[in-house]
Amino acid sequence: MDNLPTNKSSGDAAQQIGKAVLSAVPIAGGPLAVLFENIFTAPLEKRKQAWLEQLAGVINELQTRVEDLTPEKLSENEAFITVTLQASQIALRNHQSEKLNALRAAILHSALPNAPEENLQQIFLRLIDQLTPWHLGILAMLHDPVHWMLKNEISNPNWGMGGVSTVIEHCFPQLKGQRELYDHIVRELQAESLIMQGNFLHVTMSRTGMIDSRTTKIAATFLHFITDD
Repeated sequence: MDNLPTNKSSGDAAQQIGKAVLSAVPIAGGPLAVLFENIFTAPLEKRKQAWLEQLAGVINELQTRVEDLTPEKLSENEAFITVTLQASQIALRNHQSEKLNALRAAILHSALPNAPEENLQQIFLRLIDQLTPWHLGILAMLHDPVHWMLKNEISNPNWGMGGVSTVIEHCFPQLKGQRELYDHIVRELQAESLIMQGNFLHVTMSRTGMIDSRTTKIAATFLHFITDD
């Protein structure tokens, strides 16, 4: 995997699809096709090359972590190929590092021993695709607030009493005063069975309750799958 392709491919799938769609537009198809070329071609190529480098890193890491693993054996691992192809499609649609890192970790864990069941892996890829970095961040924090604050070098105040919302606003200052937004995020995580049910965000409780884990068992599996540890 040392020699990565650097030349522009003759038929980028996304570009060809875009051209096909634009060519179906009466009259304006020509100018729109030129606009597509000018705006999207270079960024798509840049994203594709960066992602290929990420994939090369994953394969190299797998070969160091799994004994006797060869590219030939990986090519016979249908679950790994499926996850890699689907993750790559998602990666080309995204630029946020949190989601790209989650996709990289998902590919890695799909080929490691004790990988989640294949259908569960598909659910996890859908979640990476649909959830925002705020969803992923809040989920990880609520899984283990103390560890999360330590890992992210955020102070762990000696709260007396308060609500889980206080912890969220402390860990994510950009969400301070954005109650409707993070309430919505938590509800969506609950709808995906990743966060325990109940209206606990604004209930006054002891410090122990404030920093207690709020995630489900499936959330723990999901977080392990998308974390590159």
